[in-house]
Amino acid sequence: VTYTGTGSAGTIAHGLGAVPKWYFIKRRSNTGHTEVYHAENTSAPATEHLRLSANSATEDDAQYFNDTDPTSTVFSIGDHVNVNASANTYVAYVFAEVEGYSKFGSYTGNGAADGPFVFTGFKPAWVMIKNTARGADWRINDTTRQTINKSADTSGGFLLLANSNSSEITNEYDIDFLSNGFKLRSSDVYENGDGEAHIYMAFAEAPFKYSNAH
Repeated sequence: VTYTGTGSAGTIAHGLGAVPKWYFIKRRSNTGHTEVYHAENTSAPATEHLRLSANSATEDDAQYFNDTDPTSTVFSIGDHVNVNASANTYVAYVFAEVEGYSKFGSYTGNGAADGPFVFTGFKPAWVMIKNTARGADWRINDTTRQTINKSADTSGGFLLLANSNSSEITNEYDIDFLSNGFKLRSSDVYENGDGEAHIYMAFAEAPFKYSNAH
């Protein structure tokens, strides 16, 4: 969705026909951070914001999403310049969950190499994770670069950082991709901080909802 800011809190139509679970907004006509809403960020997610372009923890501030949950027709914006400066132009990427294809949830880390299992209902091809409790990178794992779960004869996985312009991180084995979700395999605080909240965004490799048979 693209829109022009007014400088006053308001709503933007998203056209999904379902309540969004995750969206991020970027100012196009000036510099500024990319602001993120995630439905499981906290118990009151519309009061919080995260930044895809930074590694900062979640922050309570009504200027971003006007402390108002999205609906099946609109999402709300406050008056912060990163989402709604007068006469500035913006783009918002807005996602609702599609059964068997995408899942945007949360989990609590245990700080152990034998980490939590996260059920998505499909085998993920792409997972992005953010520890929202602290300064931590947005970590992207995918099955194109990590083609096999770690074993005695594999060297590990690969990561990209959404908030950084650095090259990929190699031999950083963090998750197993499973048939119905993913399992954390690292004690790193970035994706498995002990007792800390993490959000994730996952997309399927081969959606269960649809058949590839001919």
